[in-house]
Amino acid sequence: MASLLLGCITNFFTYETTKSVVVKSWSVGIINRIVQLLIITYFVGWVFYHEKAYQVSDTGIESSVMTKVKGFGYQHNRVMDVADYVFPQQGAGVFCIMTKVIITENQFQGKCAESVKMFSCDTDEDCHKHFGAILSNGVITGVCLKSSNDSKGQCEIEGWCPAENDNLKITPMLNVKNFTIFIKNSIRFPLFNVTRGNFPSTMTSEEIKNCTYHPETNPFCPIFRVGDVLNRTGQTVDNLADKGGEIGINIEWKCNLDLNIEYCMPKYSFTRLDAPFAKNAVSKGYNFRFAKYFKTENGTEFRTLHKAFAIRFDVMVTGNAGKFDTIPTLINLVAAFTSVGLGTVLCDIILLNFLKGAEQYKAKKFEEVSEAQIEASLAQSPGSQLSLKAGIKSSYDSGAISLATSDQPI
Repeated sequence: MASLLLGCITNFFTYETTKSVVVKSWSVGIINRIVQLLIITYFVGWVFYHEKAYQVSDTGIESSVMTKVKGFGYQHNRVMDVADYVFPQQGAGVFCIMTKVIITENQFQGKCAESVKMFSCDTDEDCHKHFGAILSNGVITGVCLKSSNDSKGQCEIEGWCPAENDNLKITPMLNVKNFTIFIKNSIRFPLFNVTRGNFPSTMTSEEIKNCTYHPETNPFCPIFRVGDVLNRTGQTVDNLADKGGEIGINIEWKCNLDLNIEYCMPKYSFTRLDAPFAKNAVSKGYNFRFAKYFKTENGTEFRTLHKAFAIRFDVMVTGNAGKFDTIPTLINLVAAFTSVGLGTVLCDIILLNFLKGAEQYKAKKFEEVSEAQIEASLAQSPGSQLSLKAGIKSSYDSGAISLATSDQPI
């Protein structure tokens, strides 16, 4: 037990130092240089050139979006302008263009028959099971309304009457494809105090009014044709006008501030956001309801209910900016120089485990020296190199041992 404890203490108070062994092997040397070349190529090509790791980045982009839609269409035998089909009217980054509307006019508070087929009935008891239903157009009273004793009835509701019938066949407003969307986007990178707009300040009002966005011929025009936007998402107005849908317009800013600020310009991309639900039997498309309220001469309130099917547009702004900085450059340079040493680690693994003569390599690479051996060596011949065997060359300027492949079996 005492000897085991002494051995543990002795092993703890030991010191390891590096011993250099020069191996003159073509195969190991080629592997070492290839690994180093790959590591250097990765850091130069990917880390520094592609990822620009020498820069400090600002991803906290501040953005403001203003939109404006223009165009005219036909719905319910009347001309629809922007005030009729755009919601909300404030020109925000999220807006809807209505393509179809079901109108229920002159609704008054009262009691009437439900219009939804799931609330059909034969007796009052059939309506009692629908108490508290949220899919009805009003509060179920529990009364079954029938035009005759032999006919099928509908449960009575209390609310706005007559009840809405949203199963009507309405022709959608296909003129939507010719509408235009004007997008005004300003961004700021607070870390660098850089502010930019999505179209050049040199563009005149006439140029803006007469241009239409195209990713190749006119990439900086802020006016987008709705039909073109839908086509770039793989959709058409015919596909979306009946049930509605959700379209995303992404404005991406990637700015290299080491270059001229004029190169900091946006790139646009388009996608259908509700694509996962496009083939669903329920909750398909996009719709919402709104009402316009009026009063009769005697003060009774009534309303006109609108169920609108619309294409919803979400304008999303993303981006980052980068600029040269000393600290990330030094950090990544140190990481690059350190990683080059991985070639040595790989070659050591090959030498010590996979080549013939691995035991001989281990003997040359790892050598244990005790104080007793040093004292005995000095007592025999001070200044001599008793630790080196015949045939092993010592480099006096660096202390490295040169080991040729001819000296060891491979």
